[in-house]
Amino acid sequence: MKKTRNKTDHNDFINAVSKISKAITSDLYLEDILKLIVTVTAQVMKSEICSIMLFDVKQGALDIKATQSMSEEYIKKGSLKIGEGIAGKVLKENKPIQVLDVLNEPEFKFKDMAKKLGLKSLLCVPLDVKGKPIGALNCYTSFFHKFTDSEIAVLTTVANQAAVVIENANLLVTSNILKEELETRKLVEKAKGIIMKQYGHSEEDAYRLLQKKSMDARKTLRAVAEAVILAKEIEKTEA
Repeated sequence: MKKTRNKTDHNDFINAVSKISKAITSDLYLEDILKLIVTVTAQVMKSEICSIMLFDVKQGALDIKATQSMSEEYIKKGSLKIGEGIAGKVLKENKPIQVLDVLNEPEFKFKDMAKKLGLKSLLCVPLDVKGKPIGALNCYTSFFHKFTDSEIAVLTTVANQAAVVIENANLLVTSNILKEELETRKLVEKAKGIIMKQYGHSEEDAYRLLQKKSMDARKTLRAVAEAVILAKEIEKTEA
């Protein structure tokens, strides 16, 4: 028998979206925000399992990054390539897909897992960043259910919010990496200048000396450059 929604569900949806929006602007870590998203979504959608899968460019596959499920079998169910399975198809086509009966859906890849966990219907929507899908949000029910347009719209909103969180986190990581690289270049340039002036080396020879010290000491080039600069500063104070 199909389970129906009650009249309070619309308010539940609004409250869920509001709760997720607040989490996005909080100081929570990305992992905690994604966990909150799947937990709140599972409660509102009456889902047996809710999960966020992200596309790993290096691996070329979708992997689970967050779920409220405690099932080891679901968590370790495996990856999906673009176009493979329901989530892979959602990633490829960048549009929601719902399945009334996963056990009788030819494209669904994990039937043994679904049968063991009693999963029936599935709604999967893309995590979209400016028209580019980066993952998928899955909602499984333990009863046969045809998802309504409003439910699809709500889950799409939630997925878009999750995508914003993930994109912002990725941008922050990229920004920090670029900042780190810039600071390293500045330190290396300063260290090269010290070596060139102190030993009369050319710029190329000074850089090679820093590289050799880095390899011999098994330290980063930045650490070696900082050591050269520090030694020069100590020399100045003692002079």
